[in-house]
Amino acid sequence: MSSNSHEVNSPSHFQQLLSADLNRVSVLNFWAPWAEPCKQMNEVTRELAKKFPSILFLQIEAEGQADIAESFDIEAVPSLLILRGHTLLQRISGADAPALTAAVAKFAAPAPSINPQSTTNVLPAKASDSIVVEKEEDIESRMTRLMNQSKVVLFMKGSPDAPRCGFSRRICGLLRDQKVDFAHFDILTDESVRQGLKKRNDWPTFPQLIINGEFVGGLDIVQEMVENGEFADALSA
Repeated sequence: MSSNSHEVNSPSHFQQLLSADLNRVSVLNFWAPWAEPCKQMNEVTRELAKKFPSILFLQIEAEGQADIAESFDIEAVPSLLILRGHTLLQRISGADAPALTAAVAKFAAPAPSINPQSTTNVLPAKASDSIVVEKEEDIESRMTRLMNQSKVVLFMKGSPDAPRCGFSRRICGLLRDQKVDFAHFDILTDESVRQGLKKRNDWPTFPQLIINGEFVGGLDIVQEMVENGEFADALSA
């Protein structure tokens, strides 16, 4: 590994690396070992570290370093953040190697001033801040339609073949083990549905499992239902 590339092993280690030079540009690569797209971005960041020795590259296993991931509002992997000191310059979601390469080249070049998207103690604007607000009744109608698209519907981060959080990956595995056919919806693609389901189902996190148009629960509840036999009853209802 290059001298400017490090595997972060604790919050204190992270703080030590990040605070060594508050004028230095750094790239935070949040990844997970189970996510196939992360393998590509891990390789890309390793190559970029060799090409741009002035930039600090930090490899952060999102679930292993949950406190760090949470502090940067990481909800899916891969996610890459570019900082100067503690100031957030750009956030890149997903395996977008061209966007990362272009951003690193841009911020590696000396510049008199850079307009940051935000500082790390103020979270960047959510997607909902930049989209047209949908009427509440339209959102309700769309959520009802999505929840009834199949007998079993999973609202998750990513897709069953490319989940973007560990909980989504685990519930997909659980449903497959139970030989359940299910439809899915990637809540990362639609902020209105994402926020609407939290309110409608009174459940703040994802994944959310729906059976016969009714909310059943998240991973822990579904897992418990499988273990005590209630899940089979819910499917046969």
